[in-house]
Amino acid sequence: MTNLVIPAPPPAVAETAIVSSTFWPSIDPAKVREAQRIDATVTPARLRAALIEAVATTNTALLAWRSAQQAAGFATLAEVPAETIDTESLHAHRYRRAVGSLAKALLLERLRDFDATGKGDKDAAALTDPIDDCRRDWHAAVADIAGRPRSTVELI
Repeated sequence: MTNLVIPAPPPAVAETAIVSSTFWPSIDPAKVREAQRIDATVTPARLRAALIEAVATTNTALLAWRSAQQAAGFATLAEVPAETIDTESLHAHRYRRAVGSLAKALLLERLRDFDATGKGDKDAAALTDPIDDCRRDWHAAVADIAGRPRSTVELI
């Protein structure tokens, strides 16, 4: 038996960038869709809501670090000394990865409640690993920006 898979068409509306404070770079939803492999089954409105929450959470997690950078005289993330890769600060790459990863985790969490049938429960369980992977990527990117270790170990 063969399966025919028809990919979802690209979004019909132009998705405008998410802009937070002047310190952080803007987030382009189209680039997040491409980097995180989020297809058009996720509506622009749902993606925007997830991105806004991801930006807010990431900015909050990096608030102390940002304050220290601004106190040191750096007005934007691009001005903070960091290695440059592909003509852009490594911090900017990691910030976008953090936001994109968290947005995808938020979207996947909402996808789990879409189908309440037995098959839906099985599919929901299969999404747990990708959600955990996205959250791990978010934590790693935030830790890398802040210069903290990626993991915390406690003796029991």
